[in-house]
Amino acid sequence: MINYITTPFRWFFKLEAASGLMLLIAAVIALIISNSDLNETYFNILNTHLLIGTQNFGLDLSILHWINDVLMAVFFFVVTLEIKREFIQGELSKPKRALLPIIGAVGGMALPALIYVIINFDTGYTLRGWAIPSATDIAFSIGVLSLLGSRIPISLKVFLVALAIIDDLGAIIIIAFFYSTELQYTYLLLMLAAFLALILLNKLNVKKFVPYFLVGLFLWYFTHESGIHSTISGVLLATTIPHRKHEKDYSLLLKLEHILSPYVAFGIMPLFAFANAGVVLNDISINTILSPVPLGIICGLFFGKQIGVFLFSYLAVKLKLAEMPTNSNWIKFYGVGILTGIGFTMSLFVGNLAFFDYSNNLDGVKIGVLIGSSLSAIVGYLLLLIVTQKK
Repeated sequence: MINYITTPFRWFFKLEAASGLMLLIAAVIALIISNSDLNETYFNILNTHLLIGTQNFGLDLSILHWINDVLMAVFFFVVTLEIKREFIQGELSKPKRALLPIIGAVGGMALPALIYVIINFDTGYTLRGWAIPSATDIAFSIGVLSLLGSRIPISLKVFLVALAIIDDLGAIIIIAFFYSTELQYTYLLLMLAAFLALILLNKLNVKKFVPYFLVGLFLWYFTHESGIHSTISGVLLATTIPHRKHEKDYSLLLKLEHILSPYVAFGIMPLFAFANAGVVLNDISINTILSPVPLGIICGLFFGKQIGVFLFSYLAVKLKLAEMPTNSNWIKFYGVGILTGIGFTMSLFVGNLAFFDYSNNLDGVKIGVLIGSSLSAIVGYLLLLIVTQKK
């Protein structure tokens, strides 16, 4: 399959591995604070409203929403830049390379969703959370894999990153089509006009970011007001950033990716984890964990992810639709499949969208994501550690 890594990939892998540690630290701090005497202060600060602009022309959002709606738009902008680069000239640029992680990602999104639906089938509105266990946290999963160093073949590292990127693409599509509120068609048309303006800038081969940024601000506002989640504006903006396969100079896409990625990895994502991972553990019992929402998420992330990724990938290889990663075997492959169950930040994000109007379910989402992601990380790491022991 793949026995080399491009320079952008090496840089990306190291960055995401370090970011995974930052996410873990941020989540642990959030859990400690939310279960201490600072509990009330923590939640009050997140719910404090911050007005930027004036009452007549401005945005008045809670700090939590500034993080989840504005900063996460930047995150999805960078993620889409990465996806675009990979499809143009990276590990997903050739169908033969891309097919296995694509098929694996489909299985890793479909089976967790199915498990969640089965567990929540009789509870009505909790079915809204079906997409929560379908996500993979790139930084966290790579962070765990990096702890094993050279024990893991390069091809499996590439497979995990490619699958996680495709998972993110799937999450973007899910957010756009399934977690939008009532559409405001005037703003939807304005959003389309802004996007067309960005496409025009691309076609004119504008290589300065300022014009894209200015139009992108309007795009974010129109998207936010249209009823589609505002993070989609980051996705649309990124698709128009120019990058040519055989460009001799350093493309605008690569420049932006290298400039913004460290800020996203070590700033935005840890801040998101800190703001969203806090949950009061005092009242948690076995019955709480076994309630439909957390149980569906735990089973989806831990069982659904690993089985879905492995089963679909195994069938793809056996049917000769794709090739097995080089220098690997099915046990190592299964271990990597378990790590895809680390949903963490992406699962928390989808959970916030799914239960935006049902906040009483958010603690259940956090519990399910934390337990399911932790089980996947620990079991996946231990299995890979055992099967890669040097004799």
